[in-house]
Amino acid sequence: MNLPEISSLLPVPTGSLQIPSQAAIPTEIGEFAIRLSLVIPTYKESENVKEIVHQLTQLLEATIPNQYELIIVDDDSPDLTWKVAAELMPEFPQLRVMRRQEERGLSTAVIRGWQVARGEILGVIDADLQHPPESLLQLLGEIKRGADLAVASRHVEGGGVSDWSIVRRFLSRGAQVLGLIILPGVIGRVSDPMSGYFMVRRDAIAGKTLDPVGYKILIEVLGRGQIRWVGEVGYVFQERLEGESKVTWKQYIEYLQHLVKLRLARWPLMRFLRFGIVGFSGVFVDMGVFYLLYTVLGLALTRSAILSAEVAIFNNFLWNDLWTFGDISSHQKGMGKRVKRFLKFNLICLSGLILNVLIVNLLFNIFGMNAYVSKIIAIAIVTFWNFWLNLKLSWRVTEVK
Repeated sequence: MNLPEISSLLPVPTGSLQIPSQAAIPTEIGEFAIRLSLVIPTYKESENVKEIVHQLTQLLEATIPNQYELIIVDDDSPDLTWKVAAELMPEFPQLRVMRRQEERGLSTAVIRGWQVARGEILGVIDADLQHPPESLLQLLGEIKRGADLAVASRHVEGGGVSDWSIVRRFLSRGAQVLGLIILPGVIGRVSDPMSGYFMVRRDAIAGKTLDPVGYKILIEVLGRGQIRWVGEVGYVFQERLEGESKVTWKQYIEYLQHLVKLRLARWPLMRFLRFGIVGFSGVFVDMGVFYLLYTVLGLALTRSAILSAEVAIFNNFLWNDLWTFGDISSHQKGMGKRVKRFLKFNLICLSGLILNVLIVNLLFNIFGMNAYVSKIIAIAIVTFWNFWLNLKLSWRVTEVK
């Protein structure tokens, strides 16, 4: 058998893992509009690839004829899965094949496939026949009803696993619980966050830079996409008929790394550091003004302390408005809105001061901690408190269009 022509294979995208918008995809005159682009990531699946392509084609031709494409992305399998797939292309015109020789990994394979996809709906299914193709119709139904993301789940009505051992069931559920602890706002949105069988609207992830770790692409889509409505359909996970299972301990470790990475990405670390620097500068402003008022001008102690604190708050507000939250405040123009942000900032700083005093007294008087240690802990807690409340109230991200 001769090797397929290289020109018949899809070029492998390079650079950042970003999905283009529908408008950025060139179309040819007379070309059918592609509704669904289904990526099938493969590695050593030569025994299964023909059967999965046959089943998917039969199903989709009867449902959305000529409005779909199947994209096999193979990581240069030693059993030449990509070659077997490419030789199927004359028989299955909706099939496209990509051979990756430089990159490895299921998640990035899916994203590279989506980058060359032409459909308004992007999907993924395993090549090993463990995902029943007939569930595609239910997933399409959820998207048609308005879902941004449709997930095939083993943990809803109609779902399950066929012959999993107790250990594998425990590991799967344990991974889900761990995800709920580390990333509850993401993992808690679906019943089966480790599912590798789903569809997503292109516009929900277009333009987002994805950065997955390991093989669970769904949590990356949930964590970085604009997913408003999630639909779920039950499916029974089948045992593999041909080939070897690829589930290893390494994949569970990568799953944990991915959760932590997303958790850190969702916490605005650089913005928080800028907020801390501004707060630190406010200490010097406070002390400098206090010295001027109390020592140089001879004002009363309490009055000097109040005025110097207010000047420091004003200083902090200006720097935060220009620097820490400058990208947000630039979209909230006008003196009225700036005054409103300043008043909110003042109230939050006042609540932070009260919280500081309460924490110091609790740690010192109730738990018997050293006064200076109590003060340091209180400052740390109040800094997080002030930052988070100001992010959510004074500089509201939701106002940015």
